[in-house]
Amino acid sequence: MKPLIFHLPGDEDFADGLIRALGAQRAALQLHRFPDGESLVRLDADVTGRTVVIVASLAQPDAKALPLLFAADAARDLGATRVLLAAPYLAYLRQDRRFNTGEAITSRTFAALVSTVFDGIVTVDPHLHRYRSLGEVYRVPTRVVQSAPAIAAWVAAHVDRPVLIGPDAESEQWVQEVARLAGAPFTVLQKIRRGDKDVEVSLPDTAALADRQPVLIDDIVSSARTMIQAIVSVRSVGLPPPVCIGVHALFAADAYHALLAAGPQRVVTCDTVPHVSNGISVVAPLATAVQELMEVGAP
Repeated sequence: MKPLIFHLPGDEDFADGLIRALGAQRAALQLHRFPDGESLVRLDADVTGRTVVIVASLAQPDAKALPLLFAADAARDLGATRVLLAAPYLAYLRQDRRFNTGEAITSRTFAALVSTVFDGIVTVDPHLHRYRSLGEVYRVPTRVVQSAPAIAAWVAAHVDRPVLIGPDAESEQWVQEVARLAGAPFTVLQKIRRGDKDVEVSLPDTAALADRQPVLIDDIVSSARTMIQAIVSVRSVGLPPPVCIGVHALFAADAYHALLAAGPQRVVTCDTVPHVSNGISVVAPLATAVQELMEVGAP
């Protein structure tokens, strides 16, 4: 039987693409908030004997976590054979150690909770720093989709003579791969972060940028301060306004408007987090990863 795809509110477009790519069946997930703040979740489909996929981009995760867990547990309790999470953006990976005395290591806690109700997880470019893989914290099979091929294809199709620029040393390996796939040179900036909104970015290597269209790439754009400082650096050496590409468009508070005010040629993001800047789709590779998970242990 075809898999059933449910989605949390806001993830309609990504779920629609996934349904088409997998030839899956749409199913409605109803959420109700009681006056006392508790949530009621209802699955409007018979899940007995079916594979269930729940689509949930987990930006602003606290409001979504309990409904997600309730929905997955309900699907298992109602007879679904497998319950998979398709999370284009997967939250709670930042806190991967105890930075200060008494802090919770929320990446482990969240992973433990999710692993109790899901049989597998697919996500795009998780923000792994000290973990080598999702398997270090999640106890269920996982698949990680790389956004680099989709970004490289977009750059090749939309930017003439690009040079790709990474925001910091940590981005070098990732930006290098995008550049390789796009057939373009790249360079990496040096970043000094003094606080959430205090970031200094060094000037790029101007020789590598000569006669090229700069393309700034970052995985998570939240405060946008790193991207804004990079725009200032690029413009200060007389280069044209850069194209700015982000994978996960978190854009806290007024960050998006602040980024536009910095004067980029264009801002485009992947569709892992619903946002007006979305222009690069990762639905197809994520669908392939979901299909792989569905086949794990299948008769």
